[in-house]
Amino acid sequence: MTKIALITGANKGIGYEIARLLAEQGVTTIVAARDEERGRAAAERLGQPYVRLDVTDEASVAAAAKWVDQEYGRLDILVNNAGITGGFMDPSPSATPAGVLREVYETNVFGVVTVTNAMLPLLRESEAGRIVNMTSELGSLTMAMDRESPFWDVNIMPYNSSKTALNMVTVSYAKELIDTPIKVNAANPGYCATDLNGHSGFQTAEQGAAIAVRLATLDADGPTGAFLEDRGSIHW
Repeated sequence: MTKIALITGANKGIGYEIARLLAEQGVTTIVAARDEERGRAAAERLGQPYVRLDVTDEASVAAAAKWVDQEYGRLDILVNNAGITGGFMDPSPSATPAGVLREVYETNVFGVVTVTNAMLPLLRESEAGRIVNMTSELGSLTMAMDRESPFWDVNIMPYNSSKTALNMVTVSYAKELIDTPIKVNAANPGYCATDLNGHSGFQTAEQGAAIAVRLATLDADGPTGAFLEDRGSIHW
């Protein structure tokens, strides 16, 4: 049976590469994006279906879930990839307006919860559902407080804290679903050259997508509730 996957923010960058790599494995990969023109163009390049989905709009998410249900009746893989940085401003937390945090959390945290809750009934129809939340090592509390870490000086409160929150969201769903076939994990793609960072990363988007694809296609004995990158696990 052909697996069905949905990737948010899949019109470009790491999300697009996740969609491409899954499609190469024979997975029907739904390109979900809020910009219809870009989303459809990406889906056409991949030869895969498209659905409009804005993670910050509950009606959009509900409509997308309804469409997936009508078209496929289930979902095997959900990759929560859509995310924003909030802009790289003065990194000082005391100079960061609370409104910037609200905006970042709306996409990076609340959007993930909205999409996951809407798609979970469809994932329960799968023989082995997989949820992958795209996070970052910048969300690691352990690494943030390590003076020897390369991330010691990267004190960008909106983005970093949103990924820390996302890590707990990941664990929370994993605990709820621990006695089901559904596995929920957090994937760290690493510092990849994408629009998110002005293409300043030292890895390619394809390299960053690899861990998400691995977690999306885990066997039954694979982990759940884990924070992983290609090199292995990351300290929370």
